[in-house]
Amino acid sequence: MPTRSNRLDLFLLILLFLMIALYAIFFVNFNAHPIEDAAMLMRYSKHLAEGHGIVWNIGEAPVDGATDFLFMVWLAALVKLGMSLDFATRFLGLSAHFLTTAVIFLSLRKTFNAPRLIAFCCALFLLAGPGFFFTVGYFGTTVFALFACISWWLALDIIQFGENKKKAWLFAFASLTTGLIRPEGVFLTGLMMLAILILNGWKKSKQTLFIFISVFLILGGAYFLWRWNYFGYPLPNPFYKKSGGGLHFESLQAAYVHVLFLNLWLFPAFIVGIIFKETRLKAITYLGLIIGFATFFILIANYMNVLGRFQYVTLPLALMCVWSLTLGFWNWLKVPKLTPHQRFFYSALLLILFAITATLQHKVYNVRYHYDGKYYVAKMLSEYKDKGYRLAMSEAGLLPLYSEWKSLDTWGLNDQWIAHNGKITEAYLDEFDPHIIMFYAYFSPVVSITPKDDFDEMTIFLRDYAESHNFILAAAYGETPYLTEYYYVRADFPDSAEIIRKIQEMDYPSYKSGALQINYAIEQPSP
Repeated sequence: MPTRSNRLDLFLLILLFLMIALYAIFFVNFNAHPIEDAAMLMRYSKHLAEGHGIVWNIGEAPVDGATDFLFMVWLAALVKLGMSLDFATRFLGLSAHFLTTAVIFLSLRKTFNAPRLIAFCCALFLLAGPGFFFTVGYFGTTVFALFACISWWLALDIIQFGENKKKAWLFAFASLTTGLIRPEGVFLTGLMMLAILILNGWKKSKQTLFIFISVFLILGGAYFLWRWNYFGYPLPNPFYKKSGGGLHFESLQAAYVHVLFLNLWLFPAFIVGIIFKETRLKAITYLGLIIGFATFFILIANYMNVLGRFQYVTLPLALMCVWSLTLGFWNWLKVPKLTPHQRFFYSALLLILFAITATLQHKVYNVRYHYDGKYYVAKMLSEYKDKGYRLAMSEAGLLPLYSEWKSLDTWGLNDQWIAHNGKITEAYLDEFDPHIIMFYAYFSPVVSITPKDDFDEMTIFLRDYAESHNFILAAAYGETPYLTEYYYVRADFPDSAEIIRKIQEMDYPSYKSGALQINYAIEQPSP
C-alpha cells in the first residue's frame, strides 16, 4: 500500500507535469521548423530509418556527422515505426524534458529527503532555463540531459548511502548510455565516478569503479571498435573539423560564461556549502564536476553552441545537489520546530524568491525562433529532388534535409574527406559538380572583406569558384550587406532559369529577427 508520504509526492509530481504543460501552452511557440544544426542529425535519422545506413547522401559511404549517436538511432526507430520525422524529434525531446524534471524532484526527495516545497521548486526551476527552446529547435539536448541526470542520481545515491552491486551496475549502464548519446557524456560520467571516489574513498568505491570500468571497456569498447570499422575513423567527424588538434580558449571562455548564466541563481548554495566544514568537500567536488565538464570544451571550437546547449546539462545536475550543500547552514542556524504560521511564512518567502529568480532566468532564455529563408528555398528545391541535381553549401541543415538533394557540406562537418584534409579544394568541388552553391558570408556584392579565418577563406573560395564556372548569382540575402546568404545557380541545366526566378521572387526572412531580407544581388542599399 502506498504511504501518505508517497501519495503526496505523486500528487506533486502530477502537479509538476501539469505546470510544465501549462508553461508550454502559454510561453512556448512550437510553430517553428528545425534549427539549422538540428536538421543535420535529422537527415541521418531519415536515411537510417529508410534502410540506407548512417549516411549523408544515399548510396555513399557512412559518415558520423551526427554526434548524438543514440538519439539519432532512437529517432530513426520512431520514424521506422510510422512517426513523421519532425514529430518524432519533438516527441523525444519533450518526453525527456518532462522526465528530467521528475528525476530532479524524486532524487531530492528519495536521496536527500529534501522538503517537498524545495524539491518541487528545484524541479520547476528547470522550466525557466532553455530546455523547452532546445526541443522547439529539434535538438536532442534534453535527451542527453535526462540520461546524465539518471547517472548523477545513481552516483549521488551511492555517495549518500554507499555502494552495492545493483546500484553499481545501474550507474555503469546509465553512464554508458549517456556516453552513447553524446561523446562528452563519457567525460561527464567519468567525473561522476571520480566524485564517488573522492567522497566515499577507494575502499568504499572499488566495486562501483570496477563495474564502471568493465562496462565501458567491454561494451563501450565493442561499440568503439564497431564505429571505427563502420565509419573508418575512431572519433565523430565534426570533432576532426572542430578540434584542429589545438586548444580553443574562446570555447573555454564561452563554456564558462554559459555555465555561469545557466546556474547563476544556484551558485550561492555552492558558496554556502564551501563555507561550512561538513559540506565543504561535497561542494568543492560537485562544483569541480560542473567546472571540469565545462573545461572539456577547450578541445573543440565553439560552433553551433546555440544558447549554451553543450553546457545545458549542468543546470539540472546542479539542481539535483544544491539542497544537500545547504545542510551545514541549516544546522548552524539551529532552527527550532516551526509553528504552522511560521511554516506558512517561510514557504511563502521561498515561493516569492523562486518566482523572482525563475522570472529572471526565463527572461534570459525566453528566445523566440524565427522562420529561416533557407527553409523556404529547401521546400522549393524539393520539387526537383528526383532530377539528380546536386547542392554544395556551407549551411548543411535545412537545405539538404528538406530539399532531399544530394548535398556536399563544404565546411566539412558532414564530409569525411574535407574534415580530414582541412578544407575543400577546387578538384574536390569539380568532382562533386554542383548545380547550386550556397554559403553564409560576412560580405555581399556591395561590401568586401579581408578573410579573418578558415570560414571566411572558404566562402571567398566558393564565390570565386562559382564566378569562374558558369554560375549565376541568384541572390545574396541579408538584413545588412555584412551578413548575407549567397545562392549561385549553374546556368547550363534545364531548370536553372526557373530556380533562379523562384529564389529571387520568394520572401526570405532572417532566422535571427524574422524580418524580410534584402537581395543584395539585385538591390542596392539606400544611401
